[in-house]
Amino acid sequence: MRNVYLIYVSVVALLLLVQRPASADPLSEMGSFSVFDKIDLAQLANTDVKTAHGPPMANTRYLSVQSCYVAPGTPGQHLEALRNWNPSAHRELKVFMHSDVPGSPTEAAFAKIKSAPDNAAMRAFVAATNKMSSELQLSREEAARWKPGDGTLAGAVGDFWITVLTGRARAFASGGMSALASYDHTGNAIRAGDELNGLLREQGKIRKQFAGFLDSTGIGRSGSSLKPELYWEMLNVEDMAVASLGAFYSRATGGGAQVADVFYYASGGYYATLTLCQMWPVEVKGKASTLVWRGDMISSASLATLRGVEKLGSESAMMKDVAKSITLFRKDSAR
Repeated sequence: MRNVYLIYVSVVALLLLVQRPASADPLSEMGSFSVFDKIDLAQLANTDVKTAHGPPMANTRYLSVQSCYVAPGTPGQHLEALRNWNPSAHRELKVFMHSDVPGSPTEAAFAKIKSAPDNAAMRAFVAATNKMSSELQLSREEAARWKPGDGTLAGAVGDFWITVLTGRARAFASGGMSALASYDHTGNAIRAGDELNGLLREQGKIRKQFAGFLDSTGIGRSGSSLKPELYWEMLNVEDMAVASLGAFYSRATGGGAQVADVFYYASGGYYATLTLCQMWPVEVKGKASTLVWRGDMISSASLATLRGVEKLGSESAMMKDVAKSITLFRKDSAR
């Protein structure tokens, strides 16, 4: 699933097996913390995906949507398919590149950025870098390292972003969100960790449902007892390519599973995103199946400028993007 509105997921082995009692009624549990309080399992199983607006939030930078669906197979099988899915295989999702970051982050993990596809969004990204645009989210120290060369992605631009992404990924791997420098090169200091904390503060029921899991990941604060699976992507966000760094966490929960997928750095377009998933084992027509709830949250400066119909339009577009991502993932995992 891994993604910005999509919002996207990734890679490698089950991180930690932490058991908790299974819910006697998954639908009731889902209804206790989500906007889906009246769901018929049989009906949902015959639906591709159900999406809804998330609860309203006071901060105008924030937006959230929720979705739920039923998938064939066990939660373990669904989780494994989810973490190995590559959204860049689908052009309509506007994910140009997707790559894992194995082990300790090195520059080699980001070298592929030099061979990114040539399109209008990538050219806009290169142009923004050449003029060190205020649209780019960097620290003052990172921006100061820009030394114009041949001005191409295969040359100085690529070298610059490989250094930025490597440094950010290393900082996150060693110290979590609190180790990341703020986006302050234009004077407006924004910290991705603060944005994630803000999103969760305004989603009280969801925060309570995932409290133990979120505490173990350290998302939005320092410290983590779970080791994340790291990855990076190049996305098209409002007609400009955005380099994004992601981390995927998961744990087993009494026959089900919980997932947290976070974009902890973005070169522009949005400050941070968080996708949470809860999976329950259910039976549909005598077959093992999985009930999935998913919540997508995003913080973006551009959202703060929207009002009324424009805000609703942005939220509806996010719902469509999430539904599209889930639909394509399910088709791929069914093969």
